Amino acid sequence: MEKEQEPKTIKDKDSSDTSVENDKLKNQEELKSETAEIEEKQEISPEEKIKELEDKLTRTFAEMENQRRRFEKEKDEAFEYGGFSFAKEALSLIDNLERSKQILENDEKLKDTDALKKTLEHLGVINKDLISIFTKNNIKPIECLNKKLNPNFHQAMIEIEDNQKEPGTIVQEIQKGFTLKDRLLRPSLVGVSKKTQNQNKEEENQENRENLENK
Repeated sequence: MEKEQEPKTIKDKDSSDTSVENDKLKNQEELKSETAEIEEKQEISPEEKIKELEDKLTRTFAEMENQRRRFEKEKDEAFEYGGFSFAKEALSLIDNLERSKQILENDEKLKDTDALKKTLEHLGVINKDLISIFTKNNIKPIECLNKKLNPNFHQAMIEIEDNQKEPGTIVQEIQKGFTLKDRLLRPSLVGVSKKTQNQNKEEENQENRENLENK
C-alpha cells in the first residue's frame, strides 16, 4: 500500500497564503509604478497647453477666413454671371434674324424688289439694336475674320483653299461667337484657310532643292 500523504500543517498553509499575498502586492506595486510613469510622460505643462490652444485657434481662424473668401467669390460670381444661361439662350434671337435674312435673300421671287430691300433694312436695324443691348450688358461678339484660329474662342468647321492667306487664318464666319465679360458664351464657328495641293508641292520641291544646294 502507498503511504498516505500527510496533510499540510496550519503553519505551512499560512506560509503559502502569505507568499501569494506578497506576490499580489508586488504586482500591484509594479502596476502602479508603470501607470505613474506613463502618466508622468503624458502630462503636459501649462505652457504647452496654451501653445496647443493657440495653434487650434489659429487654424480655426484660418478656416473661417477661407470660408469667408469662398463665400465672397461665389457671391461675386453669382452677381456677375448669374444671367449666363439667359444670355446664352438669348443668342438664338440673333441666329434667327440671320437665318431669316438669308432665306429672304435666296428667295428668287423677292430678288431685286423694294419689299426685300426694306425688309432687310428693318432686320438690320433690329440686329443692330440687339447687339447694342447685349454690349451694354457685357455680352460682346467675337471678332474673328482675318485672325489666326484661337481654340479658346474659335471652332474650325471647314478648311478653305487660299494661297493668299497664311494657313490657319479665319476667312469665313459661319456663326458669330460671343463672350460674357471674360467668359466664353459660345465659340465662333469659322472656316480657316489652307494652301492648295499644288502650292504645297511647289514649296516642298523648293525646300528639297534648297536642302540639296546646302549639302
